Amino acid sequence: MTREQWLQRANWLALFTIFYNIAEGVGSVWFGAADETLSLFGFGVDSFIEVISAIGIWHMLRRIKANGGESRDEFEQRALRITGAAFYLLTIGLVLTAGINLYQQHKPETTVWGIVISLFSISFMWLLIHYKTKAATALASPAIMADVACSRACMYLSVALLIASVGYELTGLGYFDAVGALVISWLTYKEGRESFGKARGLACSCSCSCESAKESSL
Repeated sequence: MTREQWLQRANWLALFTIFYNIAEGVGSVWFGAADETLSLFGFGVDSFIEVISAIGIWHMLRRIKANGGESRDEFEQRALRITGAAFYLLTIGLVLTAGINLYQQHKPETTVWGIVISLFSISFMWLLIHYKTKAATALASPAIMADVACSRACMYLSVALLIASVGYELTGLGYFDAVGALVISWLTYKEGRESFGKARGLACSCSCSCESAKESSL
């Protein structure tokens, strides 16, 4: 495949990520609120925040195709800062609500939808990781590889949701949902920190710490 074809594939993958996260967010927030499942609700809010990040990647790919170069422009830096702030707010909200739920010994109505949505998410994230990695390797693109790491972080969130949801369904113990929400809050805190790092131009991934090296050009 030519460079243009790889860029086009990466562009379609970014668009798919946007629309998938919107659909996942709507379903997760809806069923999370209806079933009083904090971990699923927080997972859904995280999906909406990921949309902002994915739009930044899509914008970057369009700019690379037109002009070349991976240095982030003002739009992408602003999107990353908004994403980071939103992740921090979500982290605070999840920690506070999980604490209240633990204190009150709150139990969800059911976590079946958490199991269903997390399994779908793990499957889709695995496919996105596979194809984004191929595109990043073919284009020698650190920015797309960082996006791969973000998809991997989303898969970790899905695994946390799955464990919490299955744990509750098997035991009926409400703390599984609250602890699952706390694990998700820890992951969203990491994502927020790394979003701010990338906005400053650091070479970050969503699964490891930031380094001070700048992203190399495409």
